[in-house]
Amino acid sequence: MSLRTTRKLNNGTEIPAIGLGVYKAEAGEEVYQAVKSALELGYRHIDTASLYGNEEGVGQAIKDSDVPREEIFVTTKVWNDEQGYEKTKAAFTHSLERLQMDYVDLYLVHWPVPGKFKETYQALEEIYRDGKAKAIGVSNFEPHHLEELLETAEVKPVVNQVELHPQLQQQAVREFCDKHNILVEAWAPLGKARYFDHEVLQKLANKYNKKPSQIIVRWQYQSGIITIPKSVHKERQRENVDIFDFELTEQDMNAMKTIDANNRLGAHPDEFDYGV
Repeated sequence: MSLRTTRKLNNGTEIPAIGLGVYKAEAGEEVYQAVKSALELGYRHIDTASLYGNEEGVGQAIKDSDVPREEIFVTTKVWNDEQGYEKTKAAFTHSLERLQMDYVDLYLVHWPVPGKFKETYQALEEIYRDGKAKAIGVSNFEPHHLEELLETAEVKPVVNQVELHPQLQQQAVREFCDKHNILVEAWAPLGKARYFDHEVLQKLANKYNKKPSQIIVRWQYQSGIITIPKSVHKERQRENVDIFDFELTEQDMNAMKTIDANNRLGAHPDEFDYGV
């Protein structure tokens, strides 16, 4: 088990179980150095998005690294004001240009924009068939969004990336996705470090001589959740993924369940301001 450990997506593609998220990493030098240091540490999965405004730095760091492009799993996403069939295809072309790549490994619909996400996904299916994205999926989709999408989708999403951390464990989403062979990926996986002092996390951290962040990443890893903790600091990046030398017991995993409080840090997809 290592940072090279992968999960198999429903189209046969392999995705590294742990990656680096770069949301709010500043464009230019900050995101460039963050991706560079992560690759040096052995990360092989980088998650960005059109919205983040830092695709250029991500692409440049990958291009300048000693790691062959085909060994790095790159995700980006289409933002809400880019959705719709033609606009999505144009947005994807712009993302590729900024990344300086001729394909991405995973392309996601960032949010389920009402009245548009099915049309947007049709564009993703064409991008996938053209080989420009090795896999396609969605982000922030509730089960009812997925049900609606699956009515017309010709290519099943491989991933649903949602806010997921110990205080928001997303059981209903996970059960639906599991039933349909869609992997769940966690954004804000560390809960923005807001409750590292929680009694259960402190107890497990002491038990294994680990940090609360490491307990959380290990819990997600053992739960089969793909996770992309964000840090622009090399030591923190190293720390976040130092989770392969211990294993949570069944009792520990059950204790983690007790932290769930349905506590969101972001908007619920049904209450998001889509501006439509």
